[in-house]
Amino acid sequence: MVQAVQRAARILRELATTGPRLGVTELADRLGVSKPTVHGLLRTLEAEGMVVQDKDSSKYQLGPALVRLGNAYLDTQELRTRSLTWADQLAIRTGEAVWVAVLTDDHVLVVHHAFRPEGAVQILEVGATIPWSTCALGKAIVAWVPPAVREHLLAGELAVLTGASVGDQQQLADQLDEVHRTGYALEDQESAIGDAGIASPVFDRSGEVVGAIGIVGPVERLLAEPAREELAVAVRETARNLSRDLGAPRGTARRASA
Repeated sequence: MVQAVQRAARILRELATTGPRLGVTELADRLGVSKPTVHGLLRTLEAEGMVVQDKDSSKYQLGPALVRLGNAYLDTQELRTRSLTWADQLAIRTGEAVWVAVLTDDHVLVVHHAFRPEGAVQILEVGATIPWSTCALGKAIVAWVPPAVREHLLAGELAVLTGASVGDQQQLADQLDEVHRTGYALEDQESAIGDAGIASPVFDRSGEVVGAIGIVGPVERLLAEPAREELAVAVRETARNLSRDLGAPRGTARRASA
């Protein structure tokens, strides 16, 4: 590990999670390093466009170069590029918004968002991050990761965003077992009151889970029977087709959509 690079990355994470603007002293306290060291790192990041300094407060915030890097990541993210057509078809089939996500640490990152075909003005959620345990996308992925990764995530701090968020490790483990059995995961107002989700895992040519695709929308539309089962079938079939498009070995996707 190169210490300077690690510290620079920590600065960017601090600005992303606790910002939007932080001063040298605040960042030094959070990183546990001296102010001159932080100042030098910030000046270097500023020269590269990764942070900018507010003229009025002298505090720092994330810079425009990160947008270019983020867009470059999305453009080269195979799951996203392969999912474009499948996500559009799923949105048309279900009449709901479709998200595609990957697991990053203990959150899922939305890499593609197909809008609901009809409805009010919608906000593009590409780039949004959500605690894995509070959304169907996260549960769909974690149910299929290697056991050691699953145990690590279950043992970590489980986010509580609403009164419906699951903070009990055993209850969440039971939900993951159910996801593994049915091939799809549910979210019932665990990230935001009134919202629900249904998602299924997506596999690549190695047979490993690489992400998930799912629908999001009002709980009364997604989880009321018999709509829930019909929507779950559509999500599972789309995830299976997307997995095949990614080269998943024969039978891999079928195990998650049986």
